[in-house]
Amino acid sequence: QVQLVESGGGLVQTGGSLTLSCVASGRTFRGFPTGWFRQAPGKEREFVAAISWVGGSTACANSVKDRFTISRDNAKNTLYLQMNSLKFEDTAVYYCAANTGGISTSLAGYYYWGQGTQVTVSS
Repeated sequence: QVQLVESGGGLVQTGGSLTLSCVASGRTFRGFPTGWFRQAPGKEREFVAAISWVGGSTACANSVKDRFTISRDNAKNTLYLQMNSLKFEDTAVYYCAANTGGISTSLAGYYYWGQGTQVTVSS
């Protein structure tokens, strides 16, 4: 059993920044927090960014490249997403996800999910 808790969401103006955090507890070999996804109203949940737990390799969606940075603190079992130059279209509920430690861009590549944190960007 793994629990993922996201924090850091909120309301921000276009061009602003937010940092999201995801703390994982109840670790198992399938419980490394490595991915961020988001879901806007009327849209499917989509991949945002991922990072391998050991090597630190990263992958980002084209829509957020050069604006978002994913990182992790292994000692704290915490995943981060630094979001800069936020746009209205970034408005969504952001979810962190855990797996065996590798990078996946698909929902099926993860075993556990957080409850989500709302990010709202005003125009």
